[in-house]
Amino acid sequence: MSLIKESEILIKNILNDLGYVSDVQILPSGKKELGDFQINVSMSLAKKYKKNPILIANEIVSKLPNIFTNVNIANPGFINFCFQEEYLLNFLNNGIDNFEKLYDKHEEKLIFLDYGGANAAKALHVGHMRSANIGEALNRLCKTLGYKTITDVHLGDLGRQAGMLISEIKKRGEYLEYFDENYDKELPKVTYTANDLGEYYVAANIDANENPERMDEVREITAEIDKGNKRYLALWKQLVAISSLEIKKIYDELNCHFDLWKGELDSFKDIPSMLEILNPYLYESNGAMVMDVKSDSDTKEIPPLIVIKKDGATIYATRDLATIYRRIKDYNPDEIWYVVDSRQSLYFEQIFRASIKSGLVSEKNKFLHLGFGTINGNDGKPYKTRDGGVMYLDNLLNIIRDEIEPKIKEEIEGNERIDIKEKLTIATLKYSDLMSNRTTDYIFDPVKFSSFDGKTGPYILYTDVRLKSILNKVNDSNYKLEVINNIDLKNILLKILEVPSILNHAFNEKSLNFITDYLFELSSLFNKFYNTYHILTESDIKVKNTYLATSKLVLNVIENLLNILAIKPVDKM
Repeated sequence: MSLIKESEILIKNILNDLGYVSDVQILPSGKKELGDFQINVSMSLAKKYKKNPILIANEIVSKLPNIFTNVNIANPGFINFCFQEEYLLNFLNNGIDNFEKLYDKHEEKLIFLDYGGANAAKALHVGHMRSANIGEALNRLCKTLGYKTITDVHLGDLGRQAGMLISEIKKRGEYLEYFDENYDKELPKVTYTANDLGEYYVAANIDANENPERMDEVREITAEIDKGNKRYLALWKQLVAISSLEIKKIYDELNCHFDLWKGELDSFKDIPSMLEILNPYLYESNGAMVMDVKSDSDTKEIPPLIVIKKDGATIYATRDLATIYRRIKDYNPDEIWYVVDSRQSLYFEQIFRASIKSGLVSEKNKFLHLGFGTINGNDGKPYKTRDGGVMYLDNLLNIIRDEIEPKIKEEIEGNERIDIKEKLTIATLKYSDLMSNRTTDYIFDPVKFSSFDGKTGPYILYTDVRLKSILNKVNDSNYKLEVINNIDLKNILLKILEVPSILNHAFNEKSLNFITDYLFELSSLFNKFYNTYHILTESDIKVKNTYLATSKLVLNVIENLLNILAIKPVDKM
């Protein structure tokens, strides 16, 4: 349990003994000259119990144990205090090698996270990056706080790209057995590579956009897959498997890993069972089967949800509802989080309402659509290539690599240099992507965000390298915090006490900017400390031990928070 939480419980018990009932929150003091922390509960208790807040504050102060020092009361009833030095240092010493000692675990729940959402047989673009980065970090944050999680990439493995690729294979006269209804032998396995599929898709897309007859064929093949054409499905599933290997490779580069690699195709088998549940709520509208999901309390129009198209074909909604049916049946999670572009907010509102209204889910199950803003260029518009095309993730990573390369020390060579460059590239990408509030758009500047100075991923890794360099020069590791002898040291230690608050804010807002901000602030405090004091050559043994223990404590916090962001540290740069 964190020191703050432990102290809040202690003060709450004191209130109970005094006859008061209230929760207690310890906050950083607004006036540091009065103390490091403050309690504001006296004012709310004064309203509730019709008493003078100063009198209540005095009652509380009279019962505080000696772990609270420099206690004073400021109008209209603020209680300011510091923690006793020995008490503070003992708590922080427990966290030097154990990050879990510094924060509070949450209640146990099962959270299902749907993020990534790459489209099979298509290159990943920057939008997929945002979903993956945010989703992976939220997953790691949940695990850190004690939740159980299940993650699903939920591939977009059904759609026009299927029709495009199969049409191109047919046009090239390859694997014609899949197009011959009279062929009754075992169908051959395809031997395409991911690069082949990329080339085929581009060729088919260009031709279909210029040739209406080709586009009609693409639509027809896509519709046949949706209807369950066995030959097309057998071919398409192999293409999805080939594409998935390449997608997984890219997600691995981003340190994003999934428990499940399900897709829209997996939902087909559950559509009949899902429709059986929804049927009482469906009605015909212009030939399609729809469901009303509006509510009397709506302040904006919520249109009916189309579940089945007028031609009987399934759509995203059909497959998403079937996917929800399967997730509830297999896992019955307390919450399901969808990390998808904010522009899909209305769609997910419709899906969630349909699931709840129909009884597809129970009252236990909670839905969250965690929308995110776009990544923009310096012109404030969605990030694109110089010629205005879609910015694919591979291209963006190469741009960052080119910025990082000349910044790495010349003496670092070979595979070690390549490994460090890759880690710095991913750190640059992830830190900048998570630095803004999840819901806001942000401008990505590869030059600015790859800098080793300022609020960047490389700066945090630079601090991490500095900390390890200090500790590697010391043979004895049996040091601990023994004394607080200057304000810069105290500021670092007090900053460490903010860890539980930072983690809770990030979880409550489902936004990682609280962690990125904190990492920058803590790194800046330590670097100031490093440039002011002589850690390794300090002559006073107690002070030196404290400086080393502080370095190790800061390193432990930084590396654990970087791990939540899915950023790997380096040993040199």
